[in-house]
Amino acid sequence: MQEELGERQREMFLREQMKAIRKELGEEDEGTEVEQLRKRFEALGLPEAARKEVDRELDRLERANRDSMEGQVIRTYLENMAELPWNKRAEESLDLKRAAEILEQDHYGLKDVKDQVLEFLAVRQLRQRSPDAVAQGNEDDKQARGQILLFVGPPGVGKTSIAKSIARAMGRPYVRISLGGARDEADIRGHRRTYVGAMPGRIIQGMKQAGAKNPVFLLDELDKLGVSFQGDPAAALLEVLDPAQNDSFTDHYLGVPFDLSEVLFVATANFPQSIPGPLLDRLETVTFAGYTEREKLEIAKRYLVPRQVRENGLTLEQLTVTDAALGEIITSYTREAGVRQLEREIGKLGRKVARQIAGGELERVTVDAKDVDDLLGRPKVHPEHKEGEDQVGVATGMYYTPVGGDIMFVEASVMRGKGELVLTGQLGDVMKESARAALTYAKSHADQLGIQEEAFAGTDVHIHVPAGAIPKDGPSAGVTMATALVSALSRRPVRHDLAMTGEITLRGRVLPIGGVKEKVLGAVRAGIHTIVLPKENGPDLEDLPEDVRSSLDVHLVEDLDEVLTLALRGARFEAGHLVFDGEAPVEPSLLARHN
Repeated sequence: MQEELGERQREMFLREQMKAIRKELGEEDEGTEVEQLRKRFEALGLPEAARKEVDRELDRLERANRDSMEGQVIRTYLENMAELPWNKRAEESLDLKRAAEILEQDHYGLKDVKDQVLEFLAVRQLRQRSPDAVAQGNEDDKQARGQILLFVGPPGVGKTSIAKSIARAMGRPYVRISLGGARDEADIRGHRRTYVGAMPGRIIQGMKQAGAKNPVFLLDELDKLGVSFQGDPAAALLEVLDPAQNDSFTDHYLGVPFDLSEVLFVATANFPQSIPGPLLDRLETVTFAGYTEREKLEIAKRYLVPRQVRENGLTLEQLTVTDAALGEIITSYTREAGVRQLEREIGKLGRKVARQIAGGELERVTVDAKDVDDLLGRPKVHPEHKEGEDQVGVATGMYYTPVGGDIMFVEASVMRGKGELVLTGQLGDVMKESARAALTYAKSHADQLGIQEEAFAGTDVHIHVPAGAIPKDGPSAGVTMATALVSALSRRPVRHDLAMTGEITLRGRVLPIGGVKEKVLGAVRAGIHTIVLPKENGPDLEDLPEDVRSSLDVHLVEDLDEVLTLALRGARFEAGHLVFDGEAPVEPSLLARHN
C-alpha cells in the first residue's frame, strides 16, 4: 500500500512541479480544462435547463480527480454537450426560383413532392418578411416549422435521393440515418449515463453531425424498424416526429430538453402498413407512384445513360443509345416501378461496349433496338399482350403490383357436374368471395342476362386465373369474374380489346378500387385502349399522363349491367334486360373449342 501511495504522491508532485516550471517560463496554458469548457458553454448561449445541468457537471469535474473514471465520464458528457448546435442555424436559401431549378435538375417528374417543398419554402419566406410573425414570437413559429414528410413508394423511385435534393435546394445541412433493423429504443433516445459506454441516441448524434439546428434529417426505411425485448424504437420516435412535442425532445444521455422543432424531418418507407398507426398519424404522407415507361425513357436519357457512360470510362461520343434501344431495354429486360434494374442493364450495355472499344475493334458504337439482343442476351421479361380475338368465357382484368400494373385473363368454363363452383389459380379469400358473389348474381338475374335455366341444372362452373404459381388476392377482379361467368353461361363472346376492374356486390353494384394509374398504364402497355372503371374512380384518371389520357376510351360504370353491355359482343340493355343484336348464342361445339 505504501508503495502504491508513494507512486501516486510522486506523480502528483511531478505534475505540480511541471505546472510551476511552465508558470516561471510564461508558458502557462489559458486556464484549466474546466475554465476552457466554461468559456465554450458561455459562447453557446444554452437554454436555462441545460445551463443548470452544465454548471452542476462543471463543478463536479473541478472536484473530481482528473484521471478518475468519474472525471472521464463527466468530461465526455460535457464535450458532447458543447458540440451540439444549441443556437447555431445554417443560413437558409429561400429563393423559390433557384430551389425549383435544383429540384428539376436532380429529378424528373415527382411533381407532388416538388410542389410541397416549394410551398414550404414560400411559407418560410413570407413569415420572415412579415413583422407580425416576428412580433408574435416563438410559439407561432414552431407551428410553421413542424412539417414532417413521409415518402411512401416502391424501391428505386427516388425517395432517398430527393431528400438530398431538398437539402441542396434549401441550403440546409443534410443528415441521413438508416432505421433498417434498429430494434432498441436506446438507438433513438440514447442510454442513461449510469451505464458503462453510454452514448447519445442517433437523433442527437445526427444533430451533432449536422452542426446546425435546422438540417434536413432523413429517417430512411421507417417501415423496417424491429421490436425486441429492449423496447420499441417506433414508440421512441413518437416524440421526435410530433411538431407539438419535439421542441423539448429529451435524450436519456443528455438528460435535458433539446429543441428539434426547426428540423425538417423526411422519412421514407416502402410499405406504410408496417408503420404503427400513432406514428403514421404524425406524418404527412407523399405517395411516390412507379414511373411510366415514357418517364423511365426520359430518366434514362437525362441521367442514367450519361452516368453509366462516365462510370464505364467512355464518352458520350463513343457510345450513343437510341430511344428505340432504351424502350426495348425498359419493356423486355426490366420489370420494376423504379429505375435501379434499368440502370444495371444500361451499365451492362456500357461494359460490353467498353470491352469492344478497349480491344480496338471499334471506335464508337450506336446501339439501336436490334442490337440490344446481341449485347444483353435474350429478353428476361414477357409482359402480357391482349388476346387476338373475342372468346367465350375469357374476360380481361387489370391488376396492381408495387412494380407497376398489368392485365390478367379470367377464364370461366361450364361443364356437366353437381352444381359446384371450382376456383383455381392460387386465389386468396377475397377473390374467392368475389367469384361466389358473381355466380350468385348470375343465378339470381339469369332471366335478365339471357341465361337459359338449364345452364345451372347439373353443371359445374370452373373459374381459373392463369399464373397459378403467383398468389392473387383483392376485390378488384369482381367485375372481370362476373363478366367471364355470364359469358360462359350465356355463350356470348367477350370483347378482347377491353379491360375492366372493380369490386361487385350481390346486387350488381360496381364499387371503387385502388391503383387506377398503374392498372390503366398496364392495360395500355398490353395494347388495350378501352377501359371500364367504377364511376367513383373517375377523378383518379387525372393522375395519368396527358398523352395516355387522350388515347383512352374510358367508360365509368355504376352497375354490372353497364359492364356486360360494354363487354359482351352485340349486347345492349333495354327495359331491365340484356338484349343481343339478333345473333344466336355460340354453338356448344364452338364453346368447347374456345374453353
